[in-house]
Amino acid sequence: MAKEKKRIKKRKNAVFSFLISLTSLLIKIILVLIPLALGVFMYFNSPINTEIRLNYSDSDAIRIDEDGSYLIDVRRGETSQSVGMRLERNGLITNRYFWNLLCRFESEYLKTGTYRLNLPASMLSIHRLLTSGREVLHKVTVPEGVTLLKTSRIIEEAGICSAQEFLAAARDVSIIRSYNIPNNSMEGYLFPDTYFFPSGYPGELVVRKMADNFFKKMEEISPAFRNLSITELNNIVIMASIIEREYRVADEAPLISGVFNNRIRINMALQSCATVEYIITEIQGKPHPNQILFSDLEIVNPYNTYRNRGLPPGPISAPGVVALRAAVYPDRTNYLYFRVIDTSSGRHYFSRTYDEHIRAGLLYTPNLRHRP
Repeated sequence: MAKEKKRIKKRKNAVFSFLISLTSLLIKIILVLIPLALGVFMYFNSPINTEIRLNYSDSDAIRIDEDGSYLIDVRRGETSQSVGMRLERNGLITNRYFWNLLCRFESEYLKTGTYRLNLPASMLSIHRLLTSGREVLHKVTVPEGVTLLKTSRIIEEAGICSAQEFLAAARDVSIIRSYNIPNNSMEGYLFPDTYFFPSGYPGELVVRKMADNFFKKMEEISPAFRNLSITELNNIVIMASIIEREYRVADEAPLISGVFNNRIRINMALQSCATVEYIITEIQGKPHPNQILFSDLEIVNPYNTYRNRGLPPGPISAPGVVALRAAVYPDRTNYLYFRVIDTSSGRHYFSRTYDEHIRAGLLYTPNLRHRP
């Protein structure tokens, strides 16, 4: 019995001794592996010191901006592995396999968009940037008086979305109806302003952003505009789009609006050259004319306000605040005519009768392109 107890005790001591030895060995291994792992991590995570040389095949996805920073695209549906390969090819990270390991253990996924990277940058900081969602926003300015087609080109040139995608959204019946617009496009309802959008922003969201801005501006111009009927508001936008293309001096916009309203009141044709320009450039697709010819005034088209009385079927441009306010608040005068008297400043001479209008033409050099 005593021998059995000694044997058991001896066995326990042996096991205990083995565990101590194993623990000591594991501690030694860990003490070796930790510095080794840290060294490996620091090596692969360290910023690249060599000169960055962009790979030609990736030039559209990784490029140098004007300020010397790097713009990196994470494309829709792209995997972290493909991004890592591109980063390695261009010398932004040391090893794509370590990048893949990092992406596997991190809970955050890479987010689609364009990101600005300033060097030097570690692999971990690059990963955090591409998972942050802090995309580069592109500044795009849409001038007052541009058409839907010209706006689409401006949006495309800014790298926001393609002109085709933008136009498709601006002509989408469901979007148009969601804003209660009684036209076949958003022409006139996309407010000209400076916007900030990321690359690859959906055309529908661009259109909605600009339309929301339009209605916000209308609220500022006239809080009571919400009480207008769909037709009444549309007529204001159409009128404003014509005024936008006719005025050059802000204080004359309400006067021009008054002239056009007086003509409508007495059933006189608006006779706006801007509507004829719209037919030539936007409907017929021809280059912008240097001047409007008498033959152009005879073009058979609903937008020709020389041949047709009243407002055209829809807006002809994107009106800004001055033109919209003038359309809402026209000056009450007896003027029925106006003509340019100073082509450099764009000032007009306003008259009540046709005879007075003709006499003004003898005093000032007429400019048919701006003359209604």
